[in-house]
Amino acid sequence: MIKVLNQPQQPLIEELINRLRNQHTQAAEFRQIIAELTRFLCYHALADFTMQKRSIDTWNGQHNYPKIDQSQLVLVPILRAGMPMLDGAQALLPDAGNGFLAMKRDELTHIAKTYYNRVPECHGKTVLLLDPMLATGGSLSDAIALLKAQGAERIISLNIIGSPEGIEQIQKHYPEVDVFITQVDDYLDENKFIYPGLGDAGDRAFNTPES
Repeated sequence: MIKVLNQPQQPLIEELINRLRNQHTQAAEFRQIIAELTRFLCYHALADFTMQKRSIDTWNGQHNYPKIDQSQLVLVPILRAGMPMLDGAQALLPDAGNGFLAMKRDELTHIAKTYYNRVPECHGKTVLLLDPMLATGGSLSDAIALLKAQGAERIISLNIIGSPEGIEQIQKHYPEVDVFITQVDDYLDENKFIYPGLGDAGDRAFNTPES
């Protein structure tokens, strides 16, 4: 299932996305906006998540209220660009597990290679996979395959900007994976970058000059 938050157009989401597009937006604000959009994505992604009643001490005694069992959730950002998304998700889900995947794109082949995998036990759990840019879908497909091999019961991909080609890739190979994304842009250019896109999200989030 694919859910695009900015379809039909949502003014607040559109405003935040366009601030990300602005090349004059500084790194700290860029990270903050990514985190804010991630919170919007989490609201939608967990709309059908099963809750369990827990006893809560209130001002007028103990009462049972629904609560998310965060022990059944694992947050996995793809480094580096996914780190601001982790900040946004952790603000809502501070007790969820955390894992990390690091991938680097080969600029000649446009294929991403995994060079770091530190994902905790996720057998039978729901994994929120955090990657701001869904371009070709290659790195996301690799991440999904890794998480499936480690026993994840359900994988939900949260993305900020994507391309039609990337969406098609995930739908074709992993139709069981739910994708929640704020904006789908026009196409991939000849270098496999999203157009109009944001630029390099990792570089912009962490103020890394182009090499």
